[in-house]
Amino acid sequence: MATASVGFKSREEHRKQQELEEARKAGLAPAEIDEKGKEINPHIPQYMSSAPWYLNADKPSLKHQRKWKVDPNYTKSWYHRGAKTFQADKYRKGACENCGAMTHKTKLCTERPRKIGANWSNKNIAPDEKIETFDLDYDGKRDRWNGYDTAKYAEVIKRYEARDEARRNFLKEQQLKKLEKKRNNKKLEEEESSDTNEEEENALKHDEAKADESKQMDFAKVEKRVRTTGGGSTGTVRNLRIREDTAKYLLNLDVNSAYYDPKTRSMREDPLPYADPNEKFYAGDNQYRMSGEALEFKKLNIHALQLSEKAQEEINMQAAPSQAELLFKKYKEAKEKLKKQIQETIMDKYGNAAASVEDIPKELLFGQSERQVEYDRCGRVIKGMEVSVPKSKYEEDVYINNHTSVWGSWWKDHQWGYRCCQQTVKNSYCTGVAGIEAAEEAADLMRTNIERQAAASNDRSGPVEEKRIVTWGSDTAEDLVIDHEKLAEALKKEDERKREEKDERKRKYNVQWNDQVTPEEMEAYRMKRMHEDDPMKNLLH
Repeated sequence: MATASVGFKSREEHRKQQELEEARKAGLAPAEIDEKGKEINPHIPQYMSSAPWYLNADKPSLKHQRKWKVDPNYTKSWYHRGAKTFQADKYRKGACENCGAMTHKTKLCTERPRKIGANWSNKNIAPDEKIETFDLDYDGKRDRWNGYDTAKYAEVIKRYEARDEARRNFLKEQQLKKLEKKRNNKKLEEEESSDTNEEEENALKHDEAKADESKQMDFAKVEKRVRTTGGGSTGTVRNLRIREDTAKYLLNLDVNSAYYDPKTRSMREDPLPYADPNEKFYAGDNQYRMSGEALEFKKLNIHALQLSEKAQEEINMQAAPSQAELLFKKYKEAKEKLKKQIQETIMDKYGNAAASVEDIPKELLFGQSERQVEYDRCGRVIKGMEVSVPKSKYEEDVYINNHTSVWGSWWKDHQWGYRCCQQTVKNSYCTGVAGIEAAEEAADLMRTNIERQAAASNDRSGPVEEKRIVTWGSDTAEDLVIDHEKLAEALKKEDERKREEKDERKRKYNVQWNDQVTPEEMEAYRMKRMHEDDPMKNLLH
């Protein structure tokens, strides 16, 4: 009670004062009124409500608890947004070059930059803004609601009320349409039988009850008296439990069903164990204990307990939960690493039976469909659409140089090649079956020569005779006879051929080709040929 600083009181006056205070706290007596006519809360302690003796307070008041040092410059006013003071007709010196206002510079102008500024056009001069300054205190500068216009919130309330009104009108129209439809059906069926009339009346009553229930949007309201300083007022406390929800202890009324503890309001077992799990919304409290983060927390506790029992490390879940969680995380990582290592060891030793399935392309594994496609004898699509084979980002089935297969389709002697011609030289021209036969004949000839030379070297018994070597090497037969006159003539022809190769102007138009090469011409070609390994090649020509 806010009391004034009074002198000595008798015992009787003190007792009456205490009874009055207790009555005011119980709400039986009206609250005390201060000097401004406001009620004083009777539950305020005496050391707060009692005024100091040096204030000489004659009446009860809480003025000494309020702020008594008032700043005369403090104001609750705020900036007048969008206010304009003066609008000129012509550009003024020192004004904004963009809009023409005197209250800011061009750099601080918030208007869109004009193509031709106001200082050049003298048109559409913007009015001057109203400049206001306020001396706000510490709290006023940091008040986030300072300057807020509470009248604007009325628009929000109006919008929500309009939405609720439109919703109620829509529901009412829907109910009226249903009732009208029922009445029309009722008139048609009245002529048939009287039994149907009773069913329709019950349906109409049921629809009307539903319409009344749609208005009950506040669930259940419990009126409760809340005591205040003025003797109490009536407040509303909402009951958040929907009346359609069935309590868990009423799901199964069997005595031998799941036990319900009324003290803790818990039912651990499932009250309806044989019901369809898709239809029941409650399966016991153990459902939440064995799923989600609860199961992970249970494993964490078991791990901490096992470490403590094995005396590996002292862990207290209540004292150091972060340490226990970190150790459990490291334990899971080590366990997963060990499991993966064991799996890799077994796969390396015994192989992986699932690797063959994994190597199959996805277009073959998942290429099944229910689409029906009909083909004729030639393989053409009669009905349906042919399934396109998915391709990679690289070019496929591109054949070059007359090849009918791609590079890499042939493998022999650790070399890749073309399957069509069995060539191992990339980007070579395809020779087809003739090339394969020629390669086989060359290989057979080389094999025969090697075998013949090996047999000749084994059968040789006499001393090794020196062979006649033609110019620049090459073996020659023993019975080879070269005519020196034909050789000189062949040398002249070879010189002419060399000159024609160097000078294109001397080459004739009508060239006759003769594929018959004589031994003298071959010897002349060998004599005139330039070897790269010859150290005297630069001195020959």
